[in-house]
Amino acid sequence: MDELSADAKFEQYVLPEIEVMLRVARSLTRNRADAEDLVQDTLVRAYKAIDRFDGRFPRAWLLTILRNTNINRNRRRRPELLRDPDTQLERVVAEPEEADALRPDRFIDFELDAALEDAMATLTEPFAQVVELVDIDGLAYAEAAEVLDVPIGTVMSRLHRARKKLRDQLRDAGAAPAFGDTGRSS
Repeated sequence: MDELSADAKFEQYVLPEIEVMLRVARSLTRNRADAEDLVQDTLVRAYKAIDRFDGRFPRAWLLTILRNTNINRNRRRRPELLRDPDTQLERVVAEPEEADALRPDRFIDFELDAALEDAMATLTEPFAQVVELVDIDGLAYAEAAEVLDVPIGTVMSRLHRARKKLRDQLRDAGAAPAFGDTGRSS
């Protein structure tokens, strides 16, 4: 097997995954600019480590770097939050409005109608993240589990519960047929 240069490896393994990395980063950060910064940091780390990469499962490798980079970025911000808890409270209170304003940017190449957007907005973050990663970004359960750093069974459980909640809400809003509806409530 020919030994590829670092640049050739980067081009072969990393560049084709940039769009997926951006979608995942947007679902993790909920902000386009932060997502782009996170992907940029991930690309730098991947380039530095490309010689140690064996070429197997590049998406999983890159998403692991992305997840760890995101964790490290959040850890660095934490001391500042501990010094001024009132600022953090104001930011948390303001975030839902900001997230709604950014919501259309999170769904690249997907046009969601208002009923689905409303239903997605009701999901708590762990459930919304798994729907975005698996159903919107197209990641496999194992890849989503790796990104979220949870067991694959947790991804499957959250996805099942989130899809059920979305179906129920869309049905209640009249935006989906009541397939298999027995009149029972769960």
